[in-house]
Amino acid sequence: MSDTQTVTTWYLEQTSPADLVPAREPESARGAADGGDGGAAGDGVRIVRAGVPSPEFSRFLYASVGADITWTDRLPWTYARWTAYLERPLVETWVAYENGTPAGFIELNGADSAQGDTEIAYFGLLPAFRGRRIGGHLLSYGVARAWDIAERWEGAAPAKRVWVHTCSKDGEHALANYRRRGFRVYRTETEQEPIVPTPGPWPGA
Repeated sequence: MSDTQTVTTWYLEQTSPADLVPAREPESARGAADGGDGGAAGDGVRIVRAGVPSPEFSRFLYASVGADITWTDRLPWTYARWTAYLERPLVETWVAYENGTPAGFIELNGADSAQGDTEIAYFGLLPAFRGRRIGGHLLSYGVARAWDIAERWEGAAPAKRVWVHTCSKDGEHALANYRRRGFRVYRTETEQEPIVPTPGPWPGA
């Protein structure tokens, strides 16, 4: 039995806000602008920016969403490393809630580019919330926030490109989901990677 697997990674981009093709909102969906509460808890689906950097909360989202799709690169991060990353300008976490419960998140990172690129660093739903049209709404809302991210950071240059990468480990629908929102593939890579077990949300789960 081989201990490696073939993994394909796709890099996708939008080069104009007009490229975004929004998904239809789920019933009772409400989006929150920066500084708003997006509706009271229990008010259906709402999306809110996590305005206070919180390593505990961000690690919970990362570990819970990535538990069954082999997100492992940030699991060894220390508290200090999480804090330093989350406190960087142009790094934002937007969280989808359903009836007050975190359902998923989208993380934006415009800090690593001097050319006005904003990366969709992470995006996904907790397993229990998948297949309910929350993801398309969250992705649509998050991409729109990637395009207007400079409006929330004094002195930042307007975004010129929004990009993301996804791979075959992210699930059979991941690539199609990004394409439906108007992203175009600009690079594809294929390589052999070690087969590692999915981490689960916590040991033994």
